[in-house]
Amino acid sequence: MADITIYIDQRPVRVKAGISVAAALAIAGDGLTRYSVSGEPRAPLCGMGVCHECRTTINGVAHQLACQTPCVEGLRIEAPQLAPCGVAP
Repeated sequence: MADITIYIDQRPVRVKAGISVAAALAIAGDGLTRYSVSGEPRAPLCGMGVCHECRTTINGVAHQLACQTPCVEGLRIEAPQLAPCGVAP
């Protein structure tokens, strides 16, 4: 498997081609994919697309399943942001 470059919040990260976005997020940092409506951090749980805890923004499209999306060259992932009040937008 060849190494490719993906971007997490515009930061280049080298990963193996074909690993899941969820795995890439874990390799690159804390694995956080989103915040719940109450502001709690969320990360992948089931790893098979059932729980939807891994929803994140991939290539500008919100609510994509990180556990089901393979990494390809140039993929762009946006880390979740908390609103000023501490609750996810």
